[in-house]
Amino acid sequence: MSNFIDIIENRRSIRKYTQQLVPAETLRAILETASFAPSAHNAQPWRFILLTKSEGKHALAEAMAKVWLEELERDHIPKRTRLATVKRSVERFTTAPVLIVACITLKEMDIYPDNERGDIERDLAVQSLAAAIQTMLLAAHAWDLGSCWYCAPIFCKKAVRQTLQIPDNVEPQALITLGYPDEIPKTPHRNPLEDYAYRDSWYNSL
Repeated sequence: MSNFIDIIENRRSIRKYTQQLVPAETLRAILETASFAPSAHNAQPWRFILLTKSEGKHALAEAMAKVWLEELERDHIPKRTRLATVKRSVERFTTAPVLIVACITLKEMDIYPDNERGDIERDLAVQSLAAAIQTMLLAAHAWDLGSCWYCAPIFCKKAVRQTLQIPDNVEPQALITLGYPDEIPKTPHRNPLEDYAYRDSWYNSL
């Protein structure tokens, strides 16, 4: 039990990696571990696209960067600031040894005639994917790898779809960088339990 708790509490979001290659069998083991996450109806609606080649990582990073630059310009962010911000993002994605694009599909989810329950099924798929991603991050840490979960693809789904030739019935949701850590981040602040946990009603904190 203590080792499992240590894995959870010591995992960190890693943004700097060495250029040591991640063995294919390790990647496979991490993805297979992720598949043991709980999912609604056991539908396992997650789909993962791995990018390990430089040209593929650059193509995806630059496609997302183009959309982000346009959004920053619409938000009236100064040109120098937006260029520096996007450049930093592209560098993080292209220097990571592995990029994993996490997607959902509703193929195995329940089908309803009304939009309300259809939207709920999509929410269930998103929750299921989130559980799989968290399991993946913990598995990576157990393999002495670092990782970081980014939500960037959800802001530029069309660009990600076109770049990776993702079919219309599969929806990009997140991006995970993966590799051997080249930094040791400090433990981030955690709110006390009383700030987020309640007993019996909203107004009774633990």
